[in-house]
This record gives sequence, C-alpha cells and structure tokens, in this order.
Amino acid sequence: MDNYFAHLAQINVSDHAERKGGFSYLSWTHAVQQLRLADPTACWEVRRFDGLPYLKTETGFFVEVAVTVQGVTLSQIHPVFDADNRPLAAPTCFEINTSIQRALVKAIALHGLGLSIYAGEDLPGSDKAPSESRPKSSAPVSELRPQSRATAAQLRYIKRLIEDTGSDLAKVLEYFGVGALDQLTSRAASRAIKSLEMTRRAA
Repeated sequence: MDNYFAHLAQINVSDHAERKGGFSYLSWTHAVQQLRLADPTACWEVRRFDGLPYLKTETGFFVEVAVTVQGVTLSQIHPVFDADNRPLAAPTCFEINTSIQRALVKAIALHGLGLSIYAGEDLPGSDKAPSESRPKSSAPVSELRPQSRATAAQLRYIKRLIEDTGSDLAKVLEYFGVGALDQLTSRAASRAIKSLEMTRRAA
C-alpha cells in the first residue's frame, strides 16, 4: 500500500465520533473494523509489565498498546482515568480495560485512521487537575484557561447537521457570536451539535 498513512487518514470516521465531557471519542470497535478493512494484516498488542497489562507508578497507572500496520509499529501509552478524566489510585479491571481500548484507538490514530478527531484538543486521556488543586477563584473555569478551537471532525459534523436540518448557517453563527464556523470553540461546537441533533430528531 503506497503511503498507507495518507490512505487511512482519508477514511471518514466522523459519523462514529462521540462527545463526552467536552472530548471527542471514537469507538474502538469502529476503529478496529475500519483498520482491518483497510489492511487485513494489521495487528496490535497490549504491552505487559511484569506479566500485567498495566504499569503502576507513583503518579498513577498506565497502559500501553502497540499497533502494527504495513510492518510499521507505533505504540500509545495511556493513563488510567475515571469518568471525569482524573487519575485513579486504585482502578478496577473495567477501568483498566477501558483505558486499554482508548489506547488502542489512539495507537490506530497514529497510523492516520481517525487522527483528525483529536486535532486541537486534549484527547480522551487529557490531564485534568483534581478539583482541589485548581485555582481558588470565583471566576468560571472557562475564564481561567483558553478555550481550544473546534476540531475538524466537529466542524464537518456541524455542516452536515445544518444541511440535514435545513438550518440557517448565518443564525447559527450569530447565536455563537462568530463570523465563521472555524471560529467556534470546542465547547461551543459541542453545544451546536447537541442543539442541531435535537432539531434533527424532532423533524
């Protein structure tokens, strides 16, 4: 396969991307399906640490998955987080398995498939400081740190929803106080997607 990365990067997975807590996620089942359809020889390995599928450190637990495509092996190390993306001091087997699946998807993305979903964002395993270590301030958290721009996947999905629902692009832009879709923050894009999806369901 000539330039397999370019081929995998062109596969559109935006319809299978999900939003949780302001972050983009791609189902591991869809990522594996699309990868194997593109390259039936692709394989992966959950790295072991003294026989265990996780590594315990002073800062938390980590997992690692290596994916091989066309003879190229790339690995992704992923911390074990809870549902709020905070490090776990004593993760369950379910939480470790979930992190392994996320590491698998991100390792696949390193080869090009679904990589655009993560552009411009801290990814599903992004570091969030525990609430007790956040700055003591009456200002909203959104004012304490800059907002990331909407991802390419978010923008494509919004455009599709606007077409599907027959919504007025100008009104959407006016509502969020921007002159173009690519000026939306990731959080604003999530709000737009949720609103447009509700409109589509009601149609």
